[in-house]
Amino acid sequence: MRKILPPLAVVFAALLWSLDGFLRQEFYSVSSFLVVTLEHALGALLFLPLFFKAWPEIKKLDQRGWISILWISICGGILGTFFYTKALSYVNYIDLSVVVLLQKLQPLFAISLAAIILKEKLSQRFIGLALVAMLGGYLVTFGTTSIADWDDKTIIAALLATLAAFSWGSSTVLGKHALNRLPFTAVTALRLSLTAVGALIIFTVTSDGFESIELSIHQWRNLVIIVMSTGAVALFIYYYGLKHLPASHSTLYELTWPLSAVILDWVIRGHMLGFAQIIGAVLLLGSMILLTREKTYD
Repeated sequence: MRKILPPLAVVFAALLWSLDGFLRQEFYSVSSFLVVTLEHALGALLFLPLFFKAWPEIKKLDQRGWISILWISICGGILGTFFYTKALSYVNYIDLSVVVLLQKLQPLFAISLAAIILKEKLSQRFIGLALVAMLGGYLVTFGTTSIADWDDKTIIAALLATLAAFSWGSSTVLGKHALNRLPFTAVTALRLSLTAVGALIIFTVTSDGFESIELSIHQWRNLVIIVMSTGAVALFIYYYGLKHLPASHSTLYELTWPLSAVILDWVIRGHMLGFAQIIGAVLLLGSMILLTREKTYD
């Protein structure tokens, strides 16, 4: 049973993330940094008792451990969420399915960065699969349209989704590094707290402050739902699974996210991918599954 729980935890977290896009679209008119700030601040308050409980272990964290924590807090927490939220603001110009599927470039970034950081060698098989993944990502985003037909908003949304994939992919590697030094409860609480502080600083500098907050009751409700499901709680569940799994296995189980999100987008909104995009999705997901079996990091 103990061997089954970690994979189930990652799969369950991925299923929660597949609902995140539907909830987060309600904030298309709100500053992305404001959403990130409020979401992580509420999450940090939720897990504040865990933060104080883990404080003795946090104080013993070495320099490399702090670098990992800061990376996942800034890249995984602030930048990844910002890029993803911003990409979803273009859903009137690009399908939600495309934004979500592009997140599956994460293993490509994760394994590549692990090769750089951990000095792992990349095989010819990896390079070939990476090229297939990039072809799949192109087809998912643009289908069979020519360069002349590319819409600037589609390109921007795809770029933002890819940047989110890089931010989260790199955070998988460094998140695993942090979990080797701290329990998953401490990593969750610490990441939420540091992300909230960092996002608050950025929001304060780039806006008129909290006087500019104009959230509707419906948006506040969605924000609380995100924290209690697809946000802080999903992160807590995910770190439990990642703590007990090789990072490459965890990435494989995360493929539950795009598959379920695409199905939900089709069922709820009737947005079906075109034939070329379906081919691209198969190439992208297939190459990602094979890439996660590459023994390049753990």
